[in-house]
Amino acid sequence: MILQYLLTEFEHEVNNTRKVLQAVPEKDLMYKPADISWTMGELAQHIATIYYWYAGTLTKDVYDLATDRLERGSPDDIKATLSLFESNVDQARSALKSLTEEKLRDNWTMKAGERIILGPMPRGIVARGFLFNHIYHHRGEMIVYLRATGNKVPGLYGPTYEESKF
Repeated sequence: MILQYLLTEFEHEVNNTRKVLQAVPEKDLMYKPADISWTMGELAQHIATIYYWYAGTLTKDVYDLATDRLERGSPDDIKATLSLFESNVDQARSALKSLTEEKLRDNWTMKAGERIILGPMPRGIVARGFLFNHIYHHRGEMIVYLRATGNKVPGLYGPTYEESKF
């Protein structure tokens, strides 16, 4: 039952993430709110990349970032980022559908070479915290970027503030 809930949430939230990424205009890809921040293009690309991590998280007991390579393209090309997003979503969906309730309880670890970054911890906890919630966090950042640059923010869970005023 938990897997069905995760898959249903995944599909709903993929659509919301798609709306946010489609709202990113080419003209503002270099915008960043502070010197230490990512550009809007880099943030969009990071959001698209998180979906790539689903396969390594959901199908491997140890996910080694040092041995995993993803060709991301330029963060200055929103069309390439949207394509990366769609490709990664397809892989993420397959990985999620391959899970069993038992595998959600298995311990999982993320490392970079010999350095442990996350874990070991149950894969189900990692799926919620590292994958699902990670995307929501960065989507929220992107909404702030969009508003700060005067762009329209898509409604995700109902109308936006701007939409409800008219």
